[in-house]
Amino acid sequence: MADIGGRSRTAVGIGAGIGVAPYAELTFDSEGDVDRATQGTVARMEATDLLVFAHGWNSDRSTATRLYDRFFSPFPRLVGSGVRLGYVGVVWPAMRFSDEPIPDFDAPGALAEPGLGTALDPATRRALAEFWPERRAELDRVAELLEEQSDSAAAFIEFGALVRELAGVDAVPAAVAPAVPAIFTEDVLEVCRALSTALVRAGAADPADPAGPGLTIGGGLRGLWGGAKELLRQATYYKMKKRAGVVGERGLGPVLTELAAARPALRFHLIGHSFGARVVSFSLRAVPDRARYVKSVTLLQGAFSHYAFADRLPHDKSNGGALRGLQRRVDGPVVACHSPHDSALKVFYPLASRMAGDSAGLLGFDERWGAIGHDGVRAVPGAPRLSLETALREGVPAAGCVSVDAGSVVRRGGAPSGAHSDICHEELARVVVTAGRMGR
Repeated sequence: MADIGGRSRTAVGIGAGIGVAPYAELTFDSEGDVDRATQGTVARMEATDLLVFAHGWNSDRSTATRLYDRFFSPFPRLVGSGVRLGYVGVVWPAMRFSDEPIPDFDAPGALAEPGLGTALDPATRRALAEFWPERRAELDRVAELLEEQSDSAAAFIEFGALVRELAGVDAVPAAVAPAVPAIFTEDVLEVCRALSTALVRAGAADPADPAGPGLTIGGGLRGLWGGAKELLRQATYYKMKKRAGVVGERGLGPVLTELAAARPALRFHLIGHSFGARVVSFSLRAVPDRARYVKSVTLLQGAFSHYAFADRLPHDKSNGGALRGLQRRVDGPVVACHSPHDSALKVFYPLASRMAGDSAGLLGFDERWGAIGHDGVRAVPGAPRLSLETALREGVPAAGCVSVDAGSVVRRGGAPSGAHSDICHEELARVVVTAGRMGR
């Protein structure tokens, strides 16, 4: 594979294209089944410590590889002489819309063709087709509706029904239907209006510009198609969120257990971005009690609930978070890096997570729906909250959950996701090193 950025490439197995070594990838399908060849490559790595990084939403493997290349690059000069690092990139089926630029990779709007408005650009069409390979007909019709921008309520109703099919909401059993986000159950016009307003809040639309690219909240129903496109985006997030949990619990977790059994001295440091933070966190469900091989977990802009690790939910004392107590299966800290500049998690995650029947309405703020990557770990007693500068200067606790406000560096990015993907900073690499006790 050709060089990236002019640096020489040396790596193990399928690690071509990465500037650190040894590097390999663990590849999983949507059901969490691992490619055994990639697992074998990882098992043969000569290392004392493995950095295992799971990406968030990406349109293809090459985007994930570029992310890993950039994020891993500072580590060789940060770790102590007794640490031999192995680098592992987790590759799982996810996608992103091409109008979500990654800082340092894409200029805002660089991937989406100009002048398309709410229409889907070719890159996004291809990504959606790969994400939902059995739904080509539905996707074609969704694309037509977004391009046409009809002023008809019937068009929105049809669009909403198609998105529900893509999200798999209609197949959800009645017993768990209340867990379906309200954006898929409420009146589609009200949902699109709420999402259009959210786009304005996120800086992706100008409410005073009726001639804008379909993202305004004025101009009758036609002005709501920006919100409709966001509804489609939220359907991909809904599927990716569920898929990330499956890949973590049924895929990555058991693979790490197998590797640890074969190499008991190997130390694992898990890193996850966005839904990849969900992947590595849910992998802890497969870690046996009293196992000590996971030495640290670092979550970068994690796209899951800030109450996930809580033993009891503040609004429902009879229940805990989805990952309650699992930080105790880590022989080290679980560090949640968060940023107030992350629009994807500040604005859209709570909106997408809100449940049907909530009296606050679709846009009413409620802490129940906050993301761990927006404001850190919540409702876990004794979990400290540190600035990035303090964490780097004084270190982080040796165990348990800790929140680190990384807003001083995680701050760049265009609408609608804001700084959500602005994670390639040496300061964050140093957090991983500090959490894993790997420093000089």
